Amino acid sequence: MSSRQDTLFRYLAILQLIPRYPNQKATTTIQASLEEQGFRVELRSIQRDLDKISAHFPLMCDQSVRPYRWSFDPDFKSSLPELDTASALTLVLAEQYLIDLLPQIAIDQLAGQFDKARKYLNGLNGNKLAHWSHYVKAVPNGKALKPAPIHRDVWPLVTDALLSNYAVDVDYVSRSKEEHKTFTLHPLGIVARHSSSYLLATVNDYEDVRQFALHRIRTIAKSERPFKAKPDFCVDSYIEKGAFGYPVDDKTVSLKAFIKPEVAWLLSETPLSDKQILADENAEGWVWLEAEVPNDQQTQWWIQGFGASIDVVEPVSWRESIHQQAREILRMGSPGISR
Repeated sequence: MSSRQDTLFRYLAILQLIPRYPNQKATTTIQASLEEQGFRVELRSIQRDLDKISAHFPLMCDQSVRPYRWSFDPDFKSSLPELDTASALTLVLAEQYLIDLLPQIAIDQLAGQFDKARKYLNGLNGNKLAHWSHYVKAVPNGKALKPAPIHRDVWPLVTDALLSNYAVDVDYVSRSKEEHKTFTLHPLGIVARHSSSYLLATVNDYEDVRQFALHRIRTIAKSERPFKAKPDFCVDSYIEKGAFGYPVDDKTVSLKAFIKPEVAWLLSETPLSDKQILADENAEGWVWLEAEVPNDQQTQWWIQGFGASIDVVEPVSWRESIHQQAREILRMGSPGISR
């Protein structure tokens, strides 16, 4: 690369690093960022570069502090977005963990930025943040199942319908009866839960909100029927009311149980609810637990996952259900194996 080309690319890199006022960057910070990108330039040279650039761009220099602070005029509309190591890293991590939550239009618009961020990080040498995405991962609490495959036409149309407020006609496979049904859905939200994503929508002319697994939608098309809005619907409130916990009703129950110390340690760090009490360990090695929890199947399944480490006292119906499950398991023996 010629010296002239090198200078041009350095100027472009400097322009990308300068924020819009009131944010500012010191000359030394700009120098450090340039070094991350492979430019080895003395501080005096960067100062001269900035002076030259100022003749063509509306740069502001705060000379009241040392080193000088630089920024763009707040009214300047720059087409050179800033991309430093931290922002590039954020984009790379966002692509890994949010790609299944973003609407298709956002994925299309961000594709170039995701690619640019990956190339930026891959081109860095000696920067500690450059390989952060290799060291930090998110894992689920519990057994992680493979994501349910979604038909390629479903996600783009569902997300667009949600953003543009129109109904969709779908051919849907019922989980319970394993039969195809045709619905007109009025999208209200999307919830990603474990390995599946669910569309929250009202159906046909009904008002109640239901959940539809996206991987069970076989065909989808924009509907000619008018969209039925539900202005008061809130996804957060819907989840907080226990919709995804398989609720028995909308009430809470007082869970009382004896638990092993290792379970008590877990709950002391990550409580079951805001209303939780853990007593001291008794002579038999058990800890008394009291907690206000939703009356749902999800909590009962969680308890059953600990086996003999949790002895439920109340609710009595939960205790009886758990004991009944244990008796059925004992009766089963080993299905398929001759006794």
